[in-house]
Amino acid sequence: MGVVKVKEENCPCESGQLYAKCCGTFHQGLAAKTAEQLMRSRYSAFVLNLHDYLLKTWHVSTRPETLADEEPVRWLGLKIKDAQSDELHAEVEFIARYKIAGKAWKLHERSRFVFEDGCWYYIDGDILDS
Repeated sequence: MGVVKVKEENCPCESGQLYAKCCGTFHQGLAAKTAEQLMRSRYSAFVLNLHDYLLKTWHVSTRPETLADEEPVRWLGLKIKDAQSDELHAEVEFIARYKIAGKAWKLHERSRFVFEDGCWYYIDGDILDS
């Protein structure tokens, strides 16, 4: 699924908005105002295989050099469970559902973010039991 195809579809982040008015704005260069917005846009970037965006929004202290899917992943949905923030730090707990080779999985994570130079960046996360 590419960016052009989803412009008139609901956003993959399940915000209820159209992609072009939601995560599409961030993928086109607008900075997320909150860590939750960044989390949602990163999920959508995983759905759309926007590796450049994922790397750009990953803090330099923990960012890998490249991203490559080992096996094709089909992302199925995102649920934000909690989001807490102060001016410079944030945590977002979420559950992302996906399939690999027909087998369903859940990723339950509490992600950490930092606000630097006018932008939120993903730092890392702890995997939680669902």
